[in-house]
Amino acid sequence: MALSIWEILAVFAAGVGAGTINTIVGSGTLITFPVLLATGLPPVTATVSNALGLIPGSISGAIGYRKELEGQRRRILKLSVGAAIGGLTGATLLLALPSTAFETIVPVLVALALVLVVLQPRISRAVQNRRERTGTPARADGGPLLFTGITLASVYGGYFTAAQGIIYLSLMGMLVDDTLQRLNAVKNVLAAVVNSIAALFFLFVADFDWTAVLLIAVGSAIGGQIGAKVGRRLSPTLLRGLIVAVGTAAIVQLLLR
Repeated sequence: MALSIWEILAVFAAGVGAGTINTIVGSGTLITFPVLLATGLPPVTATVSNALGLIPGSISGAIGYRKELEGQRRRILKLSVGAAIGGLTGATLLLALPSTAFETIVPVLVALALVLVVLQPRISRAVQNRRERTGTPARADGGPLLFTGITLASVYGGYFTAAQGIIYLSLMGMLVDDTLQRLNAVKNVLAAVVNSIAALFFLFVADFDWTAVLLIAVGSAIGGQIGAKVGRRLSPTLLRGLIVAVGTAAIVQLLLR
């Protein structure tokens, strides 16, 4: 599909914006997806092109957060398995189910995730106090509950990707005793895994718009570096507030679609 110069600039700018916001919080798809639809791409083509184009942004963001990733190899490897399984499942569902299948549940999931993000400090303190009373040590990988949660969230991520980072952060914030910035770094890696697995599957079974893919890829890679520089400087309170603001905007946009 031929794009005008203004459409090319719009898609590229959307890629930069998505890469930036994905690295800091998530929900960058809510920037790129409407722009791709506005250029005339069919919804499924826009979804798969977006998934492939955002991979460089996720990788760029993870590289930008490489300091926070130190010492988390085991956690990342385990959760990446769940992300890969969920991402492949979600990609399969995208092509098998009608486009309206997730429209009702997605805003509910995002809203629940936001509530958990807001309550995360209290929940973490309550969990820590309970561990101290019972003498149960904290599990660095979050245990089976986190693995299951990440896998299920990745099913949604492979299907649409919007706000999956917020869901990841809410789950890890509850079940892992670590700083929000270090968990945010893990979130970027998991998002890269899901997008890569889904895009690899789509390569064999779906049609891409390669111009859109290239524009989003370059833009999101630049945005990933911008997001890492900005996001790493945010305090936990400010980062949590930004997550809630972006997530609320995501819910509004999803409900209005």
